Amino acid sequence: MDITAYTVEQAKDPFGILSGRRYEFKLEVEVDEEDELYSEHGVYARVVYKDEGESSGIVTCDWMEKTTGRFLALEAEPEELAELAAFCAAHLPEDD
Repeated sequence: MDITAYTVEQAKDPFGILSGRRYEFKLEVEVDEEDELYSEHGVYARVVYKDEGESSGIVTCDWMEKTTGRFLALEAEPEELAELAAFCAAHLPEDD
């Protein structure tokens, strides 16, 4: 799995009830045609990442078709989650 492009924005917490900061990443990925994740429409991961020191990590990860926006009912493998979490941690926006 190769991450080819991404966007990130901070998730708003209007009530101030969440600890740490949450970021929504949209990670476009290139996958091999033999992979069960493959779609001719392209694939991206919608990842909500929590930035909170020692407890930082992925809150949710959903796979989506890029051109249709259709949800793909697939679970991320542990290795994929680790790779996505490392990418998100390395690409957090600078503090406001």
